[in-house]
Amino acid sequence: MKRTKIRSYCIASIALMSAAPFFGANQKNNKENAKKPNLLFIITDQQRFDALGIVGAFPFLRTPNLDRLAERGVRFANSYTTCAVSAPARTSILTGLLVEHHGMLKNEFVSEDPAKIGLTDKKSFDQILVENGYYSEYHGKYHTASQWNSPYSEFIPKKNKKKAVSIIEDDQLTYSQFLNKYMPDATPKEGELVDDFFKMPYAPNPMDRRYGKGSEIPKEELAKRKHAQPDNHGQLMIPDSLSITSFQAKETIAALKRAKQSKKPFSITCSFLFPHAPMLPTKPYYGMYPVSEMPVPFSIDDPHTYSPYKNQNGRNILCEYADKDKIKYMMSDYFGLITEVDHWVGEILKTLDEIGETDNTMVIFTSDHGEMLGAHGMREKNVFYEESARVPLIIAYPKQIKPAVVERYVSSIDLFPTIMDYLGISSDKRDGVSLRPAIEGKLDGNNGFVVTEWLYNGITQPNYMIVKDGWKLYMSYSPKSNVIKVLHNLQKDPHEMVNLLGGKKVDAQSKAKAKELTADLINWLSARNSKNVEELKQISFD
Repeated sequence: MKRTKIRSYCIASIALMSAAPFFGANQKNNKENAKKPNLLFIITDQQRFDALGIVGAFPFLRTPNLDRLAERGVRFANSYTTCAVSAPARTSILTGLLVEHHGMLKNEFVSEDPAKIGLTDKKSFDQILVENGYYSEYHGKYHTASQWNSPYSEFIPKKNKKKAVSIIEDDQLTYSQFLNKYMPDATPKEGELVDDFFKMPYAPNPMDRRYGKGSEIPKEELAKRKHAQPDNHGQLMIPDSLSITSFQAKETIAALKRAKQSKKPFSITCSFLFPHAPMLPTKPYYGMYPVSEMPVPFSIDDPHTYSPYKNQNGRNILCEYADKDKIKYMMSDYFGLITEVDHWVGEILKTLDEIGETDNTMVIFTSDHGEMLGAHGMREKNVFYEESARVPLIIAYPKQIKPAVVERYVSSIDLFPTIMDYLGISSDKRDGVSLRPAIEGKLDGNNGFVVTEWLYNGITQPNYMIVKDGWKLYMSYSPKSNVIKVLHNLQKDPHEMVNLLGGKKVDAQSKAKAKELTADLINWLSARNSKNVEELKQISFD
């Protein structure tokens, strides 16, 4: 049985709804449940590792609430996504499994029949928590297969065109209804366009591919102009009180109040759409960071000598992302979206205080992957560059976690076992490992290493990345691949401009380091029963 929420509320507030019925959980008495810790999981989409004020990479960036969260918890300085694209990354977070093992190789698999594409039947952390007496809700972007949404009564199952069971992300559906209710006559003014995602007017800026081609152009002609969601840049012409970030946060706030009324331990997820494209902040976040003051990425002119990414992400066609003037508009919009998210994270954490659950709640903040933001002349993700593969990660739990900065390399697949560990829930073994020893300083000075995957396009692209001791290696797993192998010394080359394996003559030290990292990668994958190990063993650097 599913519960479908019916909402009617004013712009400024959300009515407190009664506690939702709970189904399928093991029955626990309230006294026992009260002893269990809660989980508040906050995830953004496409937020790179250095897009936090506390990191200091962008001194102008204001994220006071996330900075405070980091100061009272643990901030991981070297956290990487399992895969730098949404659906695979989110599925790894939910299951603690490598992409190879959960089977969600690309975003499009979300709408496919799970049986046909071979998705794992392993349960998500929320499914296991609900079985152990937890109350659970999920608000915002979901973007994975329907088989993991059973704990969330706010999701609506349906059949898609391929006759596979899919879901409607209820917040997206009701957000559209919400916008239509309060903006029923939203029509573009002269010079404005209609965004494909929100179906609302926006004023494009020079980064937008249709800039200067506004409402005076017939709709049928505009429809012929090839563009995608990431092409839309500018100011969304709706009040900030109606923004999707505001909506998703208010839904989460209401969920926390329902969870408190349930008298159960809870697991609540807030999954913000932003700062993912379309890059359309509302005022006051649009223009909050002056375009003229935005820094130009150091690597924007990277010629990609000896790089497998020379033609990646349409960089030779989408030349605006290598334009030193235009990219500043994108940066201004991107950072504005992040500051809006930060404001609402503060409101969510304030609610956690108000319901008296801060001390007993493990709060996790992270992102699914990063954003190139003009680095190497590129946009979006899908690559092993730091801006794409490295993500923020903060874990705060006042009862058990002391404030610290952890330098150890960690992966998003480690979140599943970490949650199980701190919440005291038994689970089968997954590919990730609990971060508790790293958090509690029980490991030696060795920072280990981290592995990231990209498997969908087979051996036509780099498949594995490993980072260890400031060295990064990425390559295909197959000796038959023609993909260029890459080795970066991140300490000497933090912007990843020099491939030490490029050219006809490769020095002995670089070859030795590449062999060392490959051996580590093979051992790591072997321990996780990867099917690609035998081919990796045949890779040569001689």
